Amino acid sequence: MCCYRIPLQKYKKTSICSLKNKKSQKLQRIEAFLSTFVPQKNKKMKDIVILYSGGMDSSVAIYKHAERIRLAVTFNYGSKHNLREIEYAARNCKKLGIEHHVIELDLNKMGFVSDLLKSGGAIPDGHYEDQNMIKTVVPFRNGIMLSIAAGIAESIGCDKLMISNHAGDHAIYPDCREEFIETMSKAISLGTYNHCQILAPFTNLSKREIALIGKEIGVPFEDTYSCYNGQEIHCGTCGTCTERKEGLAGFDPTVYQR
Repeated sequence: MCCYRIPLQKYKKTSICSLKNKKSQKLQRIEAFLSTFVPQKNKKMKDIVILYSGGMDSSVAIYKHAERIRLAVTFNYGSKHNLREIEYAARNCKKLGIEHHVIELDLNKMGFVSDLLKSGGAIPDGHYEDQNMIKTVVPFRNGIMLSIAAGIAESIGCDKLMISNHAGDHAIYPDCREEFIETMSKAISLGTYNHCQILAPFTNLSKREIALIGKEIGVPFEDTYSCYNGQEIHCGTCGTCTERKEGLAGFDPTVYQR
């Protein structure tokens, strides 16, 4: 009986290491590819469309929730101060790297009556709680804007809307009150496939409380605009200027005419 001796091949240690390195590199590439499908725990999803006027309240909201905001929408609805608002809104969106859309919606041509609109009378002076400030109410303005924003949100895959109404609005603006926001949110949820909902973080906060939040997180209030008269320098006497003064007292960078 014959025996055959099979010669063994000798492998260098370096070639074995080379094979291990190639395998390691391949695994790393696979793991890197698979990781793109796994949500990162510390990365917030951009799921919010915000109604952004460029005023101090909505500016605090956009700075506070910037990581979650996919899109900011500003409505050019024909008010006396719209062009100023749009300018400041665009400025802050650019600073934050947030996409910004301006929606043309001229209510002057649709029969709306309000002194806030270009077709209306003079803007009254005073505080929001004064009876004459009812003249600045634009009928169902928030309801109209939220409805349009809800359609946009669903179209781009967002299921949250954000609005910056606050407690000081409740006196004369029915579409800023908590019961309206809750009911509107339910209606929008029922009317959208993705059950879009409204976030209204300032509903029960005063202007002062919102301003203090903004101060804490470093909102540049000098880059916000509030005056209903739409002049380059805030008038200082209209309802929104009066509230702005109260809210920012002690750290107000605004220049007022009076």
